[in-house]
Amino acid sequence: MKRGITWEETGGVIFAFAVYYIGFSILGGISEEPLDWIDGIAVFIFLTGSVINTLSEVLRDQWKKDSRNKGKLYTGGLFKYAVHINYFGDVVWVCGFALLTRNVWAGLVPLFLLAMFIFLNIPKHDSYLRVKYGKAFEDYEKVTKKLIPYIY
Repeated sequence: MKRGITWEETGGVIFAFAVYYIGFSILGGISEEPLDWIDGIAVFIFLTGSVINTLSEVLRDQWKKDSRNKGKLYTGGLFKYAVHINYFGDVVWVCGFALLTRNVWAGLVPLFLLAMFIFLNIPKHDSYLRVKYGKAFEDYEKVTKKLIPYIY
């Protein structure tokens, strides 16, 4: 899906991918253990996060392509459960991947990603959305969780 991003956001995306690829390469290792039920759970978590992230973005993209929605804030689909539900999907799939490595230290990768979202990305995007959509965003964030549906 095509959308414009700032150079600052580009740097954040590159940094996140570096965390995934370098973090899991260093902390994940290779397991000689045969696949079992834990791997099945890990794959399920990974796929669930991937679906949450991708479906939220696809539904938003389809909505934005409708000219009647130009300039409006999208609060439907999975975004009715959290303002940054796409980030939640990222955290979930990264947790699944970390579990699949079977290395407790790989759990640092999703924790780092979660911290990056909470302390950097979300405040920055919320500021942008407040300016762009004004009262519509302020009303939306009053009744919608920030990142984790029903929790935060």
